[in-house]
Amino acid sequence: MTFRDVAFDMEYEDTNRAFIQAFFARNVLTFEEARPLLAHIFSVHEKREISIADITVEDFNSMIAAANDALSPLDYVIRSTRGQEDNERYYALVNTTSDQLTQIATIHSSDEIGYVKRLLDEIFDANNTERREAMCIAGKDALNLTRAGRRETQTQNGENQATKFNLTAHEAEVLLAKLVAEGWLNKSQKGFYSLSPRGLMELKIWLEETYNDEENEYKKIKTCEACKEVITVLPWDGQHYVGEKAITTSESYLRGKRRSGVRPASDDIQADEDTEE
Repeated sequence: MTFRDVAFDMEYEDTNRAFIQAFFARNVLTFEEARPLLAHIFSVHEKREISIADITVEDFNSMIAAANDALSPLDYVIRSTRGQEDNERYYALVNTTSDQLTQIATIHSSDEIGYVKRLLDEIFDANNTERREAMCIAGKDALNLTRAGRRETQTQNGENQATKFNLTAHEAEVLLAKLVAEGWLNKSQKGFYSLSPRGLMELKIWLEETYNDEENEYKKIKTCEACKEVITVLPWDGQHYVGEKAITTSESYLRGKRRSGVRPASDDIQADEDTEE
């Protein structure tokens, strides 16, 4: 009997429950991260040691299929997407019925959710134009979003609530770290925040409804025609980058680095462009 057979024979029993619990605990998994978990689960079930090397992609896929059968009535599903920076496939537990930012709102305050919405506006609206499709935000700029705009601070009666949805800089810094730890955001080596594979899977519909205008031919949220996944990073096409490099290769960014005494990685940038060409 293969591990795939074990997965289906034990459908919805201990092996599957343990696997689903692992997803709930970690939010996001890759195949390599899942292998030691499955080795442990199967070892307990078989009452003998199963090595990580024994766990195959087929084992992993069969466990996901069985888990999805069990999760479907609960409006959950395990979905996957490829990381646009590392091309690795990520698997996440997604609520299929939650709207807007319900998933994040379950564990964060209204002030924090207000900040998250401002952050997403900056990433997918302000930093995502026909001229520059960056879809990320520098850490220092993210910390400048702590105060709510006038629209956010108005009540239904038109009254002003000056402190509503505001955070301190320290609170915003802590929240950003939490969002990275929870798998909603990625933080690059250069300090830019972008939506993670989990975030793109969870919020895909909300992003399209929020930032795409049906009357406007230009769509801020674009998807791959083949896989239907949201595109936030593309390599040099001879004219521009999509993603963080749309900012970090710009003359204004490089000029700012020179003024601050940091040597721009001009050689690296040129090498990237030559490679892509």
